Amino acid sequence: MHWADFAAQTLSKRGNKHIIASGITPSGEFHIGHLREILTGDMVARACRDAGLDAESVFIVDSADPLRKVYPFLSDEYEKYIGCPLAKIPAPDENGDPGNDGRSYAEHFLEPFLKALEQIDVKPRIIDNYTSYQNGEFAEKSRIACEKASEIREIIERVSGRELAEDWFPFNPYGHNGSLDGVTVTGFEWPYVHWVQDGVPGKSDLNKAEGKLPWRVDWPAKWGWVGVTCEPFGKDHGAAGGSYATGKEISELFGDIPPNPLVYEWISLKGQGAMSSSTGNTIGPLEALDLVPPEILRYLIASTKPKKAITFDAGMSLVELADEYERLLARDIDSELADENLSRRQKVAVEDAEGALRMSAIGDSKQSSVSFRHLAMLSQVKNDEEIINTYGSNISDRLIRMKNWINGPHFPEELRINILQEPMGGLDSKITKMLNEKISSCDWNTKSIGEAISKAFKEGEINAKEGYRNLYKAILGVEKGPRLAPILAELDKEHVLKLLG
Repeated sequence: MHWADFAAQTLSKRGNKHIIASGITPSGEFHIGHLREILTGDMVARACRDAGLDAESVFIVDSADPLRKVYPFLSDEYEKYIGCPLAKIPAPDENGDPGNDGRSYAEHFLEPFLKALEQIDVKPRIIDNYTSYQNGEFAEKSRIACEKASEIREIIERVSGRELAEDWFPFNPYGHNGSLDGVTVTGFEWPYVHWVQDGVPGKSDLNKAEGKLPWRVDWPAKWGWVGVTCEPFGKDHGAAGGSYATGKEISELFGDIPPNPLVYEWISLKGQGAMSSSTGNTIGPLEALDLVPPEILRYLIASTKPKKAITFDAGMSLVELADEYERLLARDIDSELADENLSRRQKVAVEDAEGALRMSAIGDSKQSSVSFRHLAMLSQVKNDEEIINTYGSNISDRLIRMKNWINGPHFPEELRINILQEPMGGLDSKITKMLNEKISSCDWNTKSIGEAISKAFKEGEINAKEGYRNLYKAILGVEKGPRLAPILAELDKEHVLKLLG
């Protein structure tokens, strides 16, 4: 069965009600690598509902996390905000300076990501971490953590194999300057954690957002009070001694049942390695959605098992991904599943395909009247009005995305089409004459034009390689390119004959 259905089946043994969580720190621009986490969670929740379970998807925004450093896209003005929660520092302006539009740093990077989620039909319940601390939702777990500080220290040191600092404490207060940096805890007496910063004492109320739990404690605390039963996370957290391994034991110390883990691999950019917000090696979700229909972006995740790495390429690989999705959409999956002669391996493959299609669907997804590849060609040889008149106004949204792709930096040169306006010299007149003769008398459609070209080469005893070289140069001015017959069928016949002399 599909990997999401398998995860749902595993969860059904745990009970009927499930909360599937994903979470991200909004420290920089979100990229499509982040989509793997939230889409994985969304697909598990969808599979649970398909199996009759009560399932909800939640997205936790870790806005209580501190700014860890001045990233390359920030100005040096942000130095003073290091250690402060992302929810409480200003959003950067276009120059990377602290802005004054009233939005927080976390909101600045979160807003476009949420817009992208709407487009790909992901509708989780949003949980803001800083607000959760402010509302006292972390208070009980924080109390247990402070009271059992030595036990939590033992778990982290034993499981992770690293030694914590002598002054480590399972709650990090914000100091007088609003930063976690330079704060040393001196004691705990419910509901206050006492501390000192630069020699000046202070105290933080656990019922308020006056500090936060460190990551390895914060994560299992969220599992507990949110009620998470399953959470996808990157392979770094799932490694031996990683955050999940320590979190599992800390969760049990809190009196909770840890969620079922679902480890996923990274999405990397072809030839550029793993995507990273801090280094700027990214393609943002909205940028990707400017190029490709949302169901195809969902299919990228749905068609790949979580533990398999994905290399994203916004060039030819995008066309191949779209071709694969469109072939799947054209299949009669129900009839295939009903075939009693299928081997076990064949049945598993069909079930996997059905699941990938179901997880990719947005609304009532149907086969488009024109393929992604064909639309790439049409967009270069016809104007928008002609395309819409032929294929209907419902193609407008796809046409806009296609134009963005063609005019952007990712469009593959092997699909680039520039139709000549005037005949060019230097061609073999015997070849062009024979082509002109056969093409002029054929029906004006892809199949007939293709047959006429083959007939011209055969009857004229023309070497196919040389024949196509001349044909490409006559029409496009280059020696090779996309398949010519479909292109010629969309052009004015008289113009084609004119270019052939």
